[in-house]
Amino acid sequence: MRQHANGIDIDYSITGEGPWLVMSHSLACSSGMWAPQVAALRDRHRVLCFDTRGHGGTDAPPGAYTLAQLADDLEGLLGALGIGRCHFMGLSMGGMIGMTHALKYPGRFQSLLLCNTTSRIGPEVLPVWTQRIGIAQADGMAPLVEPTLARWFTAGFRATHADVSASVGEMIRSTPVAGFTGCCHAIPKIDLTDQLGAIRVPTLVIAGDQDVGTPVEAGRAIQQAIPEAQLAVIPSAAHLSNLEQPETFNHLVSVFLRRIR
Repeated sequence: MRQHANGIDIDYSITGEGPWLVMSHSLACSSGMWAPQVAALRDRHRVLCFDTRGHGGTDAPPGAYTLAQLADDLEGLLGALGIGRCHFMGLSMGGMIGMTHALKYPGRFQSLLLCNTTSRIGPEVLPVWTQRIGIAQADGMAPLVEPTLARWFTAGFRATHADVSASVGEMIRSTPVAGFTGCCHAIPKIDLTDQLGAIRVPTLVIAGDQDVGTPVEAGRAIQQAIPEAQLAVIPSAAHLSNLEQPETFNHLVSVFLRRIR
């Protein structure tokens, strides 16, 4: 389904029954990356998955995006669909959108699940993002597939789960260049750590112990900044911990959500 919000058409799906749970995916993926979580949680939650601006079936306007803009997209979608308070789960870029939204629109989220994400990226990393933008603009997404998969999954998982790697690789390859580069302008500008104390909802931070992009230390910084937040570290998981260790990931999420009243 598609909904016009904040000047673009956003692709989304709704599955299940119960309290609202909104899922926001990583850079260069789509809402399809949440399939194991939708299957596990739809019996207890009404799950809204949406494609971020520039990804999947959502419009990909040219130009640099900002995290505030992506948070406004989400707020516009929730408003258009008549969704009030909801639980929110975001991974990587999705977690950044969630933190930005929680600070900009306090009271909307009932709880936060912030997975394999960070609240700050130092200026020393900016050349990496500039290089990725240059590659995509010059040669498309194909050259980015293999190095991205190497960061997102452990070598052992890729060797034994070629089907999952291939599926994620296709998501990366099919991401519009305008959407990828637009978000690559937004992500490295994140600097929210000192503001996170204003978030006053139950929060679970999930990290993968093999994640080189958003390491455990990044998750711990978020957990320490948000009052009473919890941190869970998943063993043998890199960046897409929800796909590499879905059983452990789903258990952590389910236990956390059952405790929220």
